[in-house]
Amino acid sequence: MQLVVESSKPIRAAAAYIRMTVFVIERGIALRDEFDDLDDDREVYAVLFDGITPVATCRYQQFDDQTLKIGRVATLPAYRGRGYGKQVLMAMENYGRRQGLTKSLIHSEVTAKGFYEKLGYSVTSSPFLEDGVPCVIVEKSFVEK
Repeated sequence: MQLVVESSKPIRAAAAYIRMTVFVIERGIALRDEFDDLDDDREVYAVLFDGITPVATCRYQQFDDQTLKIGRVATLPAYRGRGYGKQVLMAMENYGRRQGLTKSLIHSEVTAKGFYEKLGYSVTSSPFLEDGVPCVIVEKSFVEK
């Protein structure tokens, strides 16, 4: 397995492959909703590869001067349950820390909030719809208390 965090065209294409497979084909999210204005040449992704196959990804967005917003967290169906989503998420958190950010937030699907809670995130919002999917905001501080 190889984990890459960058904004190169090959990494963005690998992330798009996973997102297309998981969100558009599997989950039925509209193509125009999944690929939004944040998908540009500067966007950073974490992508985990099994050989040449991209299997898990997430997207970096700086929400404000202290907050990382992680989005588009996805793992191909055949690779779920192996900790690969956790690996890309942790890599993106580390990237955010290196940028000087002190916390992370994620718009989590309600069905995935337990996954994030196991990784130290806490629910900080009431449920809401995003792209027709029930979601909550989960947040995590990088600062030791």
